[in-house]
Amino acid sequence: MTAEYSAHHLQVLEGLEAVRKRPGMYIGSTDSRGLMHCLWEIIDNSVDEALAGHGSRIDIVLHADGSVEVRDRARGIPVDIEPRTGLSGVEVVFTKLHAGGKFGGGSYAASGGLHGVGASVVNALSERLDVEVDRGGKTWAMSFHRGEPGIFSNGSPDSAFTAFEDRSELRVAGRAPKGATGTRIRYWADRQIFTKDAAFNLQELEQRARQTAFLVPGLEIVIRDERPGTETGEPVETSYRFDGGISEFADFLAPDSGVTDTWRLSGSGSFTETVPVLQPSGAMVPTEVQRECEVDIAVRWGTGYETVSRAFVNIIATPKGGTHQQGFEQGLMKVLREQVAANARRLKVGNDKLEKDDILAGLTAVLTVRLPEPQFEGQTKEVLGTPAVRQIVSNVVSKELTARFTSPKRDDKAQTALLLDKVVSEMKARISARTHKETQRRKNALESSSLPAKLADCRSNDVGESELFIVEGDSALGTAKLARNSEFQALLPIRGKILNVQKASISDMLSNAECAAIIQVIGAGSGRSFDLDTARYGKIILMSDADVDGAHIRTLLLTLFFRYMRPLIEEGRVFAAVPPLHRVVVINPGSKPNDTIYTYSEAELHGLLTKLTKAGKRWQEPVQRYKGLGEMDADQLATTTMDRAGRTLRRVRMQDAEAAASVFELLMGNDVAPRKEFIIDSSDRLARERIDA
Repeated sequence: MTAEYSAHHLQVLEGLEAVRKRPGMYIGSTDSRGLMHCLWEIIDNSVDEALAGHGSRIDIVLHADGSVEVRDRARGIPVDIEPRTGLSGVEVVFTKLHAGGKFGGGSYAASGGLHGVGASVVNALSERLDVEVDRGGKTWAMSFHRGEPGIFSNGSPDSAFTAFEDRSELRVAGRAPKGATGTRIRYWADRQIFTKDAAFNLQELEQRARQTAFLVPGLEIVIRDERPGTETGEPVETSYRFDGGISEFADFLAPDSGVTDTWRLSGSGSFTETVPVLQPSGAMVPTEVQRECEVDIAVRWGTGYETVSRAFVNIIATPKGGTHQQGFEQGLMKVLREQVAANARRLKVGNDKLEKDDILAGLTAVLTVRLPEPQFEGQTKEVLGTPAVRQIVSNVVSKELTARFTSPKRDDKAQTALLLDKVVSEMKARISARTHKETQRRKNALESSSLPAKLADCRSNDVGESELFIVEGDSALGTAKLARNSEFQALLPIRGKILNVQKASISDMLSNAECAAIIQVIGAGSGRSFDLDTARYGKIILMSDADVDGAHIRTLLLTLFFRYMRPLIEEGRVFAAVPPLHRVVVINPGSKPNDTIYTYSEAELHGLLTKLTKAGKRWQEPVQRYKGLGEMDADQLATTTMDRAGRTLRRVRMQDAEAAASVFELLMGNDVAPRKEFIIDSSDRLARERIDA
């Protein structure tokens, strides 16, 4: 380091040098995320062509040598000479930053590409990139090494490379079929840039391909994975094509059964903006231009309270929202507040006001806007910044949704009435939960408790130490009271099978005595208002009989926790007790007391009896088979199921929330046909001897 600082200390990076020096500025990072971003840049160029009506299929191949190839059947990159640079269109696209056909030249009405840096950035960060273009009956080809055009001696990125000296050459590699056009790009990511563990994520690639196929109806995207390590050892090929568009996408994303059908809200609006326009002389002149913004939205409300929202600008995902998302929420709020006010007497809302969370509860929405040259925040395009889009989207939502609410059709009337009931019940639940949260306090011996009378609470105020046992039936409660350690173990009995909350509405759930008691005792609220920090117990333990009914009760309870108190499961604070199935009394000779051994499955019992037989030991017949928790005395229940020193607990975990949600909807939801098919298809997996007859 030196104190001197003058002009000769400054560096001017030419061409693609800046990309290689600071790759994070262009692709976010140099790990797997950045590697995937490079692939999106190439794929999105092909998708932009499909969006403009050119080409209906894109092939993506993950080659065994670590390279990736993207093929399309669109117009093909221009191969003629660009007049100002004197270079072919192919070389301009892959070697010049901020060069391309998406700066308002008329080639694309709306596109995901904007900045003209995607292909050139990928080229700069590739050890080798090969491009082939079919145009005019010929196949044109060009190769690059870390952004520099030249010729490789063979097909490997490690082969000898000769850079062009005087001028580069777009060579003719062969003849193309008559009328055939398209582009094929294959590249090897530069391991000097990317981390050693950076790899293409097939699952993420498939998810993005599926999403794009939904957004561009009729476009087929085929992914072929030829890398070693697949389960069968053979290449895996997956194809995505959806003709239903974003309505089909919303149905695919929805995690619950519907309160409404999937509604399409479509429209457009125009606005003016002043942008620099490149003149033939090469000067940039500020010009006022007229823009058209097309809006297409698919919305549906379901029985749950989760919000699933996807927003796109010219098929580019904007996960952090932007002005289009703000306009969408603004329009929803305006219309639904007006409709609730107009139906205030029927809905019994008083002076309460809807909030955004009440409206978004249970909403699945796919929001798409298309406009020329949208303004994004940064190259990663995660936030839309065009100000005029907000009001256009809000106007479209207001107009289309109001038309739905005022429609004379019977179906529309029925569904809009159900929707109003749902958002109002969400509002009432929110207000009720807030009131409950403000008044709920951990009760001690000096306070008057408003908790259910049937709760046998513990004495400890230490949440981390305390445990709540939810017990099946009053008979088991009597035994459990004697078996528990009342210092830190609380008991709450439930009668029979609680409400199946997967099918019921939130208001039905809150009015159900058993569900309400569980929520009240845990003391952390429910749904969106659930606050894990205010939960009164460190562990929630479900203790039911070891039979079919007990398993069903446990499933119903888990459904309640999954739907309305999910953070408890996510934090690993929900457990299932494991009571024994059998009690074997081993007879000891003489005056030595008999031994008692508990087993937890039929297989374990048979193994134990075989072992005792070999050892020449006898046992009391018949072996006791517990039909329920009530058959145990307090000592037995304490020893086997409640005492921390000897019990076994099964922690309930949720590794994949979306997969878990689909399983709950399948097993506990309203739709009977898929459940019947699941039972039939899975019947041969169940061993007959495992059935408790």
